[in-house]
Amino acid sequence: MKPAVLVTTLTGILLVAVIISAGLGALSVSPLQSIAILLRQVGIHLDVPYSDQQEVVITAIRLPRVLFGIFIGATLAMCGTAIQGLFRNPLADPVLIGISSGAALFTVVMIVAGLQLFAGLFNMIGAYALSLAAFAGAFITAIIVYRISQAGGKTIVSTMLLAGIAISAMAAAGTGIMTLMANDAQLRTITFWNLGSLGGANWQSLGVLVPVCMICLVGLPTLSKPLNALVLGETNAAHIGINVESLKTKVIVLTALGVGVCVSVSGIIGFVGLVTPHIIRKLIGPEHKNVFIASGLLGAIILVIADLLCRTIIAPVEIPIGIVTALLGAPFFLYLLLKEKKTQIVF
Repeated sequence: MKPAVLVTTLTGILLVAVIISAGLGALSVSPLQSIAILLRQVGIHLDVPYSDQQEVVITAIRLPRVLFGIFIGATLAMCGTAIQGLFRNPLADPVLIGISSGAALFTVVMIVAGLQLFAGLFNMIGAYALSLAAFAGAFITAIIVYRISQAGGKTIVSTMLLAGIAISAMAAAGTGIMTLMANDAQLRTITFWNLGSLGGANWQSLGVLVPVCMICLVGLPTLSKPLNALVLGETNAAHIGINVESLKTKVIVLTALGVGVCVSVSGIIGFVGLVTPHIIRKLIGPEHKNVFIASGLLGAIILVIADLLCRTIIAPVEIPIGIVTALLGAPFFLYLLLKEKKTQIVF
């Protein structure tokens, strides 16, 4: 499939998913009414009747969740693409190699002990404190995993996965310690991070999420050519003029930034960064610029639809979105492992 055709198709699917997701829920809103309400937010008025209650529900509750799904899904998918390009293996993923767990641990520490240990930081940056803590955890974890998995200029996949398991286990232990120290309100918040949810979406948190996500969504595709060259190996990439160390730093910083801010506002949402770029490469090939753009769109679609299922399938009970993405992503990961068992994966 041609990249332009796929991008156009995914854009259309995303628009449809947004309209459907905005309209479905306890209060029913027709697709035409949803379109009219959404267009009114940008100054376009359609002659379609709808109630004030319908407008409030969409603009104050559902639209922030939809935007959360778009930005978090796109960011996680692009970060997964970048990590797979850096490690030169389609099994790499921010969750599987422990980056999300590291971000979650630092976030939980900030939730439980932040006011006591980092009162000055809270006073200075307010709502950005959790995002900064999550970024620090993701960055440190990414550096550790990358260093451990490297040997002779090559990435050892088994070592990478085992390092991710070890770091995730340590992060879980740290989270457990923090849980023992937490009060009831903090325990509810910690549960939110562990399971993942878009239920905390609001316009204020979007003000934190969107600017940071945009840095990643704009910055990562600019690394496409160096990542394409890195497929040849670090030595060969260096011979054709690629600053490999600078590329590593940029990928790790941007990935840690994106994963960190997503974890800080939605908790751990697994497998989006693994499944999405792999599907896209199967459809349009491995050229990173195309994979970044298409993966961002597909990741947004997956998370918007997953969130819709979470809040409607057994309403009024809401299923944590991390459970849904794990149920979808884990079988796909097992498929990749079985495929690698039969034949070596070529990236």
